[in-house]
Amino acid sequence: MFITKKHIPRRTFLRGAGIALGLPLLDSMIPAQTPLSKTAASPARRFVGIWHPHGAAPGYWSPIQEGPNFDFSFITKPLEPFRNRVTLISGMDMPEAMANEEEPGGDHARGAVLLSGARPRRNAVSPYLGVTIDQLIANKWGQDTILGSMQLGVEDTGNFGNCNWGYSCAYTNSISWTSPTQPLPTEVNPRVAFERLFGDGASPEERRLGRKQNASILDSVTHEISFFKKDLGAGDRGRLDTYVENIREIERRINIAMDKTVREPSSEIPFGLPESKHVHFRLMYDLIALAFEGDLTRSATFMLGRDLSGTSFPESGYNGGWHGTSHHGDKPDNVANYSKMNRYHVQNLAYFCDKLKNIPDGDGSVLDHVLIYKGSNMGNSHRHAHVKVPVILVGGIDGTFKGNRHIVFADNTERTSNMLLSILHRYGIERESFGSSTKALSL
Repeated sequence: MFITKKHIPRRTFLRGAGIALGLPLLDSMIPAQTPLSKTAASPARRFVGIWHPHGAAPGYWSPIQEGPNFDFSFITKPLEPFRNRVTLISGMDMPEAMANEEEPGGDHARGAVLLSGARPRRNAVSPYLGVTIDQLIANKWGQDTILGSMQLGVEDTGNFGNCNWGYSCAYTNSISWTSPTQPLPTEVNPRVAFERLFGDGASPEERRLGRKQNASILDSVTHEISFFKKDLGAGDRGRLDTYVENIREIERRINIAMDKTVREPSSEIPFGLPESKHVHFRLMYDLIALAFEGDLTRSATFMLGRDLSGTSFPESGYNGGWHGTSHHGDKPDNVANYSKMNRYHVQNLAYFCDKLKNIPDGDGSVLDHVLIYKGSNMGNSHRHAHVKVPVILVGGIDGTFKGNRHIVFADNTERTSNMLLSILHRYGIERESFGSSTKALSL
């Protein structure tokens, strides 16, 4: 028997003026008669941390039933199509975000606890927290990717200064920390994030010149794409065509969004951002999916807002401001309105999950080989309560992480830092403790 299949290295890039186009996983990248685990098709483990401020509407988030085959709640219902990859956890506390006698107040200043499991130091000049799990995962699983990690958001005013009760703004504007003293900046501009994914290290001036000369980043690699496709099989050609069209479509939507930017920028809204928050959210989710498809990074964070955000989301069915609506006074009508806003953000998460489910990866999809952790540093935001925080986990990590579960802990018995330690173990990162953890959970 003769094996004539051509083998293409997984780290193949098509290069143009200021562009390095990473490629999706192709059949041609899998050597013939080689075990899957020893090929480019051996799935990498990916991670996404999603933070949202202001907790969740009490009574609308946690499902009634515990265990498998639960009925999704009003807020989490959009995730039902992905049941077998969804784990919901109720009853967890985040004590590191709580005020105490030494550090009263500051409930809206400790969002960075989400991925660090560590208590932020109250210091506006020299912030100190801890390395976050997205960075530990990036260090282990993203060493040979173009971007070690990506940090996205939709609101940002800078990482430093005094934001609340003497706490540095770094704790509010960044949930990703590469060291206890180094928060990573959050990119809020879709166009900038897009160019970082496909840049080849050229200077910003060179990239801007390239954008003026070419209507699309793909224009400079059109010839290379055509030449590269000649030796591919029909399946690989179709896969590459779809990937390129996805890039072109996202770029087109970014350009449209940039043409409809906020006309009068304020201190809270940087110039050049999409006028529509709905468009902004979807573009950022699309960029993460695209980065995973091209294996450009394996770790990402996404901040859906900042503490005290007054943004409204008319697509949710209610048009009140985020922070104001979260202070619902425990009044039924107000809580119901807030639950619509919470559900809207889960709808966007479901949109992202659908994207990942439809990207082939090894013997499954990217959704089978990622963990998405969506959470908040508050439970009932009206009471500034850092107990019973909402925890959503979606994905299979290595294909074995079970879904279709609603895990319930008794009040005041479990903390999220223990969950973070367990997540690290799932990624092959063995530690005895993480942040303020006391033990690892069995997840």
